[in-house]
Amino acid sequence: MYQVLITNEVPSELLEPLTDLATVIQGPSGGDLMSRAEVLRLAPTLDAIINQAELRVDRELLEAAPRLQIVANVALGTDNLDLPAMAERGVWATNVQDAFVDSTADCTLGLILGVARRLVEADSYVRAGLWKSFQPGVWDGTTLAGKTLGIVGYGRIGQAVARRARAFGMNIVWCRSSASVDPEYRVLEYLLQESDFISLHLPLTAGTRHLLNAERLALMKKGAVLINMARGKVIDEKALAAALGEGRLGGAGLDVFEFEPEIHPDLLRSGKVILTPHLGGGTREARRAARLLCVRNVAAVLKGEKPSTPVNLPKDRPSK
Repeated sequence: MYQVLITNEVPSELLEPLTDLATVIQGPSGGDLMSRAEVLRLAPTLDAIINQAELRVDRELLEAAPRLQIVANVALGTDNLDLPAMAERGVWATNVQDAFVDSTADCTLGLILGVARRLVEADSYVRAGLWKSFQPGVWDGTTLAGKTLGIVGYGRIGQAVARRARAFGMNIVWCRSSASVDPEYRVLEYLLQESDFISLHLPLTAGTRHLLNAERLALMKKGAVLINMARGKVIDEKALAAALGEGRLGGAGLDVFEFEPEIHPDLLRSGKVILTPHLGGGTREARRAARLLCVRNVAAVLKGEKPSTPVNLPKDRPSK
C-alpha cells in the first residue's frame, strides 16, 4: 500500500477516499504540526504529503523522498512549495482554491469592524474593571458606510470581501497585478491615497515582498486602517509599527506577521492594533471541506489520475 503523511491530526471520516489505498501517518493533535525533522525522517517511505502550507517543500525534502508523487496544501497559498523543483521531479502540487474564501472574507470584515469600532480595546477596558459609568463619546469609532475600502489583490477572496463591504455601504476600489478598465480599478499608489481602509489579499512572491514598505505606507491617508489577511512578509512590519506609533495610521488588523509567530513589540503594545494568530480561513466548515479536497487529490494521484486543483504540471506523470 501507499504511504501518506498528514502533518497534523484530522478526523478519521475525512480519510475515507484513502481506504484500501494507503496507510496514513498523522501528526500531533491539538493544532500542533509535525516538525520538519520528523517529516524528513519519514520522507523515504512517503508517496504523498498533506500539509497546512507550513512545510517547506524544497530540493532537500524532495531528494529525501524518492517515492513522493504529490504534496497537497490545505491552503490557498503555495509559497512554501518549490513548484519548479517539484515539477522537475514529477511531483504534483495542489492547493485549496475555494474552501477558505468565505471564511477569510468574513474574518476580514470582522477585523475591519473590530478596528473601526474599537471593540477589542473596549472589551479589555471592561474586563479590567475600569468601566464605571456610561461614557458618551469616549468610545466613538468610525462608521463604515460611505468610507472607501481599497482591496489589494482582487481574486476570489478580494471579491468576496468587496461583496460584504458593499453591504455595509462602503465604496470599493481595488488593484491587482494586471490592469483593468473597470471604473473601480486603481493602480496601487492611487488606491493607497484614496482609501480609508486597505485590505491585503495577494500571494507572497518576490514582487510582493514588502509591497507595503515605508514609502508606500506614507501614501496612505492619515488615520487610515490597514488589514492584512494575505502573508506577513507583504508588509514591512517595522515600517508599519512606526507609522502607527507616529499617529499617521489609525489602526491595523493583522492575522499574519512578517516573522510569525514573533510579532514586532510595538505592535503588541499598541491599542490601535488587533492581532490574531493566523486564523483567517479557519472555520469548521471550511477546514473540513479543504481537508477532504486534499485527501481526494492525493487519492486521485495515487490512482494515476490528475488532481482536481493542481498548481504545477509535473514531468513524466501524464494524467489518464
